[in-house]
Amino acid sequence: MLLGSEVKSLRKGGSNIAESYASVEDGGLWLINSYIAPYLQAKTWGHEERRKRKLLVSRKELARLWNATAREGMTIVPLKMYFNERGMAKVKIGIAKGKKNADKRETSAKRDWDRQKARLLKQNR
Repeated sequence: MLLGSEVKSLRKGGSNIAESYASVEDGGLWLINSYIAPYLQAKTWGHEERRKRKLLVSRKELARLWNATAREGMTIVPLKMYFNERGMAKVKIGIAKGKKNADKRETSAKRDWDRQKARLLKQNR
């Protein structure tokens, strides 16, 4: 559920869902920490940039998402924000599992090695 100034800002491309997530609260699905840039022409009737936004889903889908997050320890993350052929704003969501500490260490070690390798290749030129 978006305000008019939010939709106009989205049409101009002023959004970021990189650090946002979705949560099942109060019988609904909410998008939390998503950023929609302020729409400059709507100064008086503008919107908060990082407010909770309700996502409209069916009861069946909401129950499935709630079960996945409650029982299996998963997180609901937004993958893509777009406008469909009818001009309605949509958010594609997915269910993700967080990394364990061992996975984080492995990723960090790989990133460090890639940096070091790039430095060595640059020195050998």
